[in-house]
Amino acid sequence: MINLSLVIHNHQPVGNLDSVFATATERAYDPVLGLLERHPAVRLSLHYSGPLWDWLLAHRPDHVERLRALVARGQVELLTGAYYEPILVAIPDADKIGQIRKMTDFLRRTFGVEPTGLWLAERVWEPYLPKPLAEAGVRYTLLDDTPFKMAGLTDDDLFGPYVTEEQGQTVIVFGNVMYLRYAIPWHPVEEVVDWLRAQASVHPGGVAVMGDDGEKFGLWPGTWDLCWGAEAWMDRFFTALEASADWLQTRPLGEMAAELPPLGRVYLPCASYEEMMDWALPPHDFAAMRHVRRELKASGRADLLRFVRGGFWRGFIARYDEVNQMHKKSLWVSRKVHGMPEGEEKARALDHLWAAQCNCGYWHGLFGGIYLFHIRAVNYAHLIAAETIADRAHARREFWVWTEQGDLDADGREEVVLNTDRQALTFKPSYGGALVEWDWRPYRYNLTNTMTRRREGYHEELRRAAEEGRLVLPDQPDRPDGVRIKEPDIPTRLFHDWYRRAAFLDHFLHPDTTLEAFHRSQYGEQGDFVNQPYQAQVKEDPAGLTLILTRDGIVWVGDRPLPVRVEKRVVVTPGNDLLTVHYLVTVRSEPLGAEKGRLSPLRFGVEMNWGILGGGSERASLRILRGREKVARRPTDTGEIRDVTGFTFNLPHLMPVSSPSEPEPRPEVSFTLSAPATLWHFPLEAVSNSEAGYERVYQGTCTLLWWDLALEPGESWEITLQAALG
Repeated sequence: MINLSLVIHNHQPVGNLDSVFATATERAYDPVLGLLERHPAVRLSLHYSGPLWDWLLAHRPDHVERLRALVARGQVELLTGAYYEPILVAIPDADKIGQIRKMTDFLRRTFGVEPTGLWLAERVWEPYLPKPLAEAGVRYTLLDDTPFKMAGLTDDDLFGPYVTEEQGQTVIVFGNVMYLRYAIPWHPVEEVVDWLRAQASVHPGGVAVMGDDGEKFGLWPGTWDLCWGAEAWMDRFFTALEASADWLQTRPLGEMAAELPPLGRVYLPCASYEEMMDWALPPHDFAAMRHVRRELKASGRADLLRFVRGGFWRGFIARYDEVNQMHKKSLWVSRKVHGMPEGEEKARALDHLWAAQCNCGYWHGLFGGIYLFHIRAVNYAHLIAAETIADRAHARREFWVWTEQGDLDADGREEVVLNTDRQALTFKPSYGGALVEWDWRPYRYNLTNTMTRRREGYHEELRRAAEEGRLVLPDQPDRPDGVRIKEPDIPTRLFHDWYRRAAFLDHFLHPDTTLEAFHRSQYGEQGDFVNQPYQAQVKEDPAGLTLILTRDGIVWVGDRPLPVRVEKRVVVTPGNDLLTVHYLVTVRSEPLGAEKGRLSPLRFGVEMNWGILGGGSERASLRILRGREKVARRPTDTGEIRDVTGFTFNLPHLMPVSSPSEPEPRPEVSFTLSAPATLWHFPLEAVSNSEAGYERVYQGTCTLLWWDLALEPGESWEITLQAALG
């Protein structure tokens, strides 16, 4: 006799579209409940994340009622977890414990159960986790077999639980068998049953564990027909399990944790599932790791393959500045919220903070992740809401203004935050004096929520397929060596930026730089200002804040270095939605080593990257002012317009928090200039992969304002830029 513990994890991220929740419920979550109702002898464990519980209770309470009946008759065990499905290693221990207790309390109230088993988001493990898990009341969890094998165990060692600890606090861990995770539901039912029968003879009384995403049972491409359509894989599998009752029992994981003594003590390294650790690697290493795995598998060296590991989850924080910004913002806000006095306001702020920790916007695999704009926007919305509650409690007045300085993003260099009751602006003096986060509090929105276009490991596969003629469009039949794409020109859209896309980035461009070259990020920069350090000074008074950012740098004129100073003064005031930036560009002397004479014109530009939620939709607009003429564009258009004195983006999907039912018009951000400029504008689009193929994904809109300056040594030029939100 052998036991089989199936664990199905159902999750949708905070802020996902209602249509996605509905489709997933219809095609995956509902069918699994129907399957269990038809096969009452099959027992298993289920986990639902908090955002999915919230949606089901609001939109599909019948699903919850059906599940309640399955739980009541002992067919389904419910697992706890961190409520909003964060990566536990990425959040403070107080938030780990708080989120787990929130889920446990919810399951206790809703289903009358006391869960002690936990689903660990993305199975991301680090060795110190047993302590906070135990403190949150968790007795057992399951991890992929990868860390067990990295610790020296083999497949044959994984048919029972192990105990692990941190500072004497213990947790039981089960190994999630890779064969079953890959075989269910893609291998023939008979093959899976034969495998289980073979294990029963070798591991009598043991347990084989399979835990995986519920979306693969109907929502992933091709799985609806496989699981529930003509092939009816799931019904045939459950029928086979019932027919094998004389040698196979299906048992919830909690029963196994209570019944089986640990096979031993184990200490597991930092790990997740195998694919996640590969995705966390830098692009070149990702491709190299896939090559190594293929070679070892082809040569039958499974004995070596189990010791081959990729990166670990925190690599995403190192690779993506935008992930790091959002992650460190969450830590910053967590400290503020936990410092509040106990009460309703703190509880409300905590719930916003925890919702913002939902993992899906903090990493990237072979699907959206960090490239899902709307998910990032919702993460920021909850962070801004939590911080505003904490800041309001600190200010104790309607209007406020203050500065915060410190190493917010944990890179060893100091950032400056200008806070008012309406805005919070995070400047990075060490990186071009750039504005890296611009939070508009009334709308809970980060206006600079964009993504730098990066090289991804899977881009090489796309390039190779294009060169070899193996690209397959949606309306074309599949082929064994084909690579699916959603648009025919996708391979030509692989642009990779050499600097981080932020706001108020200062450029000195070669005079022959074109819009196309700048769009492709393949152009010549004459100055050393874009990503280099500025000096910062803050002047603060009750009327407002002034941040003065200054750099004495070099602009190359021919082969001669020209000393140039750029100063930008940023002004914010309480009680309004204005931001004023005054630039002063000064040529400090003749080019070093050059004879006196008139200098060549300098082309100076100010780059802004705007996170426009819904910028790719028909409702989005970019209105450009040229004298008295108004030019209509869209955020996804590319173009050049001269003599521009201002422009306006609408924000089609934003509504004020205080009155969410407010009718049109939606809010806008308007930018005005004290002197005309040439405007370049284009969309920032990442090329991302998914189960359905490669596609362009809108990540924001870049605007570059530039001027040709003719300055003598000692001369200065100035411009004032003002942004109005409303």
